[in-house]
Amino acid sequence: MNGKIRTDLALEAEALWRENAAETANLPGVRAAKERRGHFSVTTVEVLDAEGEAALGKPRGKYITVELDALIHREENAFADACALLAEQLCSFPALRADGCFLVAGLGNRGITPDAVGPDAVDYVMVTRHLTERMPEEFGAFRPVSAVCSGVLGTTGIESSAMVRAVAEKVHPVAVVAVDALASRSPDRLCRTVQISDTGIVPGSGVGNARMALNSDSLGIPVIAVGAPTVVDAATLAIDLAAKSGAALNPSAFGETGDMIVTPRDIDKNVRDIAKLIGYSLNLAFHRGLRISDIDMFLS
Repeated sequence: MNGKIRTDLALEAEALWRENAAETANLPGVRAAKERRGHFSVTTVEVLDAEGEAALGKPRGKYITVELDALIHREENAFADACALLAEQLCSFPALRADGCFLVAGLGNRGITPDAVGPDAVDYVMVTRHLTERMPEEFGAFRPVSAVCSGVLGTTGIESSAMVRAVAEKVHPVAVVAVDALASRSPDRLCRTVQISDTGIVPGSGVGNARMALNSDSLGIPVIAVGAPTVVDAATLAIDLAAKSGAALNPSAFGETGDMIVTPRDIDKNVRDIAKLIGYSLNLAFHRGLRISDIDMFLS
């Protein structure tokens, strides 16, 4: 895979491998499938073994990507339909069907808009652990959910994974859901795509500032990663746009400019929208039988 193309999305890594390979080549250790679900596209990429890891540069596991163009176009019932579809995809992971408490970890920096997907999504999560413990008669139908915003090393002095691990050791969740911002190869996917995986996450990897991994190895329990791309690496964007126009670029000439990060001008609104979508989808996945209006009432 071209080392200058940076992406956190498995479907883009798989497509990039095929672009660089011979037409008849088989992608080793990877299984991919795409389907249309109503107005949305769902792509599942499974990295099966070490060969697949080497080919895509992604850890072994399952990656589900939902593309949300209908939501961006404000089609009728698009938000409710998108939440229901994302909740369904979340529940396809056995870790989220287990009995017990769940911990939602909002990763990133709320003070930097493109990095605020995690903390903003936590604002829309129905935190119920204390309610199910103290008022079981009223809230016994809910599953216990707790949440934490880890901040970033530069503002807390603590690795995100270390903070989440400390909280997990206190509340004993059966699984952690880590929500973070990602990087995409294509500007068309920014805040229009959600990726879910069972591989955990490496905070900061989307902007080339990778920290300690947050996964089942580091926590000892399943970690489901939910992410939305909010930025494109400048070098990646230049190479991609040049390829579409039939031109050729020399990445070695980019210098420091190639390390810049590009984000849409309306990123503040887009991040709020995608964070709300993720938060509501998690609520539907955790608490069966809820409606969007129920979540609105709970959070009001």
